[in-house]
Amino acid sequence: MIRNFATVLSALMVLAPAIGMHARADDYPTKPIRLVIPFAPGGITDTTARAVTDRLGARLGQQVVIESRPGAGGNIGTEIVAKAAPDGYTLLLGFDGTLVINPHVYAKMPFETLRDFAPITRLGDATLILVAHPSVPANNIAELAALSKQKPGTLSYGSAGNGTSGHVAAELLRLTAGVDMLHVPYKGGAPAMVDVVAGQIQLVSTAVASAVQFVKQGRVKAIGVSSAKRDPALPDVPTFGESGAPGYVATSWTGILAPAKTPRAIIDRLNREIVTLLGDPEVQARYAAIGVVPGGTTPEGFADLIRADHMKWGKVVRDTGVKIE
Repeated sequence: MIRNFATVLSALMVLAPAIGMHARADDYPTKPIRLVIPFAPGGITDTTARAVTDRLGARLGQQVVIESRPGAGGNIGTEIVAKAAPDGYTLLLGFDGTLVINPHVYAKMPFETLRDFAPITRLGDATLILVAHPSVPANNIAELAALSKQKPGTLSYGSAGNGTSGHVAAELLRLTAGVDMLHVPYKGGAPAMVDVVAGQIQLVSTAVASAVQFVKQGRVKAIGVSSAKRDPALPDVPTFGESGAPGYVATSWTGILAPAKTPRAIIDRLNREIVTLLGDPEVQARYAAIGVVPGGTTPEGFADLIRADHMKWGKVVRDTGVKIE
């Protein structure tokens, strides 16, 4: 009798954590949720998140509190979520530059992308664009490649910084289309755009949202966009693939992730609510205004994208030697 009781007691002790977690998942959420954005307020990542979180709290019945924790290319805020309790109350606004590029360009990383997170859904894709000062005698990728070969070492392009999406996307263009340009890193996309408008540098690789007003005003000219299809904000601008780099595709994405080992029931609830919001016309309109194409994927689909891009950008970094010490 005592032996049987001890056996039952041992079994209950083993099951207790799982039972407790299941109960918490069933009534989730019971308190406010913290969404960590690893960049300063006001940027495209911040705006992309707020378009959804403004409504997500109402659907969940609890407030979603945004906490901006910038620094180290997004590594600081991302590390906070990697080390948080896997209970669904600390989430990450994930950015491709931080999750799939930083691991290859930083000598040391405080987290492992493929181990430390549970993907929930991709929020959206921001198309990248290459723009030039009007004085540059090239109008597409093919002409730019020819110009860089005629006058090697004379073309320079700016980006938001070493290892950013704009930087590695331009390096991929060098590998695939032979466009040889000197990289000039800035502390953000805005100062880089100011300098190309002023003619201090010839080109800038950045998000469409950062360049669209200058293109429409004729202060810079668009060489091409990095997406597989033309961007709705600039429908007359060809893709890189159309203008001299066949097969080239590179977009910058954001998404929502939780710490690894977060209960699947919580992941599914958040996925369901966020994907529903991404189909809302008002959210889609807010995304269109900032040049973001809404995503909305299953957790597995988002995980597949992260793995594929982690491999893709790792190869680009190895082939080009991009590093941040």
